[in-house]
Amino acid sequence: MTSFVTGGSGFVGGAVVRHLIGSGIAVRGLARSDVAAAAIVGDGGVPVQGDLSDEAALRSGMSGCDVVYHVAGVNRMCSRDPGTMYRVNVDLVRSVVRAAADSGVRRIVLTSSAAAIGEPADVVADERTPHTGRFLSHYARSKYLGERAFFDEAETRGIEAIAVNPSSVQGPGRADGSALLLRYALSMRRPIVIDTTLSIVDIEDTARAHLAAAIRGTHGARYLVSGASVGIHDAVAMLENAADRTINPVVLPPWAGRAAYPLAAASGLIGGDRPICVEMLRTLLHGHRFDTSLSISELGMAYTPLGDTLIRTIDWLADEGLIHR
Repeated sequence: MTSFVTGGSGFVGGAVVRHLIGSGIAVRGLARSDVAAAAIVGDGGVPVQGDLSDEAALRSGMSGCDVVYHVAGVNRMCSRDPGTMYRVNVDLVRSVVRAAADSGVRRIVLTSSAAAIGEPADVVADERTPHTGRFLSHYARSKYLGERAFFDEAETRGIEAIAVNPSSVQGPGRADGSALLLRYALSMRRPIVIDTTLSIVDIEDTARAHLAAAIRGTHGARYLVSGASVGIHDAVAMLENAADRTINPVVLPPWAGRAAYPLAAASGLIGGDRPICVEMLRTLLHGHRFDTSLSISELGMAYTPLGDTLIRTIDWLADEGLIHR
């Protein structure tokens, strides 16, 4: 078999490439730079020069492939200009599906997000949970709209389509995004945290879910993948055990977090992407809990214990000099 991967030089895409290669599947990876091409080669794949807007490059790379994994996307919070995120996460999804159909690919797997579920607060959500119609962030909105565009275009083009919806993906290799919260908690003497619920999935489980979706997934289905949903107190206890140190956080109740909205809004006066914003606070205060029964029953998923994920992540962060023991 041969597969085509977009975003293969990224955190999730790189893991997908390595799992495909490890399963004996040849990989072609879209690369928009020499750095991206080198990363794909390093993982055992063959780079295809081009970007998501270059449908000719997409069709050329996909020609003769059995499955396309569309992993590429923009994952960003607090952006002052989310236009690029909408273009990549929504508009260009249709380009990838069109190219796959034109190239004779039989099946395409999209990396969506658990943020696209849009469940009410305090609900244990699954793939069928009705969306509230409200969005916690531009990122959540872009992934929801991108997923709809994906299934709509696939239906029009007559191609089998499956979405994988990971919760917060963590593991060795991730130092930015939500991993900054982990680094913050390990670098402060008394970190300030919000009393909420976190949902986390191991990077290796995320990659395995993509391969399982391509092999066993049902056309038109979405699969939530999440290894654990834990309250902040349990999360801190597991982090203490993994780091072998005491963490004595200041845990703010939800009302105190909401009181910080004006401060987050005022940070919009700062140029560039903001380190804190209303949508970030809104997402944390909402919290997430997910039922992953469908991924277990249909994809055969078995999830890595969160403690193991934290230990491997902390070891990697320390080796990279991003945290101190």
